[in-house]
Amino acid sequence: MAASRLAYFAGCAVVMAADLAPLPRTGLSVQLSGDAHLGNFGAFAAPDRRLVFGVDDFDETLPGPFEWDAMRLVASAEIAGRTRGLDADDRREAVRRTARAFRASIRKLAGMKTLEVWYARLEIEEITARWGREAGTHQFERPRTELDAFDRLTHDAGGERRFRSEPPLVVPVAELDPAGGLEAQIREIVRSYTDGLADDRRAVLERFRYVDAARKVVGVGSVGLRTWMLLLLGRDEEDALFLQVKEAGPSVLEAHLGPSAFESHAQRVVVGQRLTQAASDLLLGWTSSQGRDYYVRQLWDGKARADPERMDAATLAVYGEVCAWALAHSHARSGDPVALGSYLGHGDAFDEALEAFAERYADQNDADYAAFIRA
Repeated sequence: MAASRLAYFAGCAVVMAADLAPLPRTGLSVQLSGDAHLGNFGAFAAPDRRLVFGVDDFDETLPGPFEWDAMRLVASAEIAGRTRGLDADDRREAVRRTARAFRASIRKLAGMKTLEVWYARLEIEEITARWGREAGTHQFERPRTELDAFDRLTHDAGGERRFRSEPPLVVPVAELDPAGGLEAQIREIVRSYTDGLADDRRAVLERFRYVDAARKVVGVGSVGLRTWMLLLLGRDEEDALFLQVKEAGPSVLEAHLGPSAFESHAQRVVVGQRLTQAASDLLLGWTSSQGRDYYVRQLWDGKARADPERMDAATLAVYGEVCAWALAHSHARSGDPVALGSYLGHGDAFDEALEAFAERYADQNDADYAAFIRA
């Protein structure tokens, strides 16, 4: 979080939730991402293996006022511009275009039929066709695949593949607990998760056998939560499947919007993702073990992100528009797009309000970041 003011902002969804909670609310509820900053959008492989773009982080998802997501998105655009060193006019342009694109996308989705909204999605090739090279897709890291994970994360250990030991970030389960009790628990998590999948998904997973697991330390907001990488093999070593098992805790929004309707925090994450994401992971699921909730998904399944801190003014503005479309689509799937579109209207009052908010909140974030660095 100390790396930059944008990195600090990305780690402070809990702070922004507390800042937004006392403000007036529209009363228009959607399934919130809860952490819709520019860094939490990216590319991922749909079940048909096409690369699509959208929100890709759902740890904080919860029903709530749609404007909270929109406010976090535009604030991140302003903060990204400051981190990049863009001047005030360029930052203002990026924020205004992001807000306008969100409003315009909601209104367009409001005019579509229900199933058209539900099936709409944004493929990577379409981004370049609609927005041009400035959309930032050329800045995406190369999508990471199972083959990349196989080469990067594992090694041959006496004829059997095992995870490489790279402490403290990656530690194989056998090093954490040589007696085998921890591995037995992980195997039980896999069995329980598999039993909870739909029949067709379970049939796919049952073609693989468990081989190894390792603890993996992950991002800012997830430090302290238990996360595991699993290696499973099918017919041979070229038929590998990598899963991530990640512990889920309460959403930072629950302190202000009330507890989730689901007893399991992992179920909250999975249901929220399926509700709002145009094409969710085929093997996405959840389970609980020894009082902890876990959701499971494929690891490095065609995932790729762009870095807003490296974008020039033109790219940041267009990338904000692309993210705004993806956020608007998630809101249209989970909320009432007609009511949202009617509230936002044809004029630019919403755009101007978000522009003013983004600048004020970025000022607050600068002050918070400075205090954080001093501490």
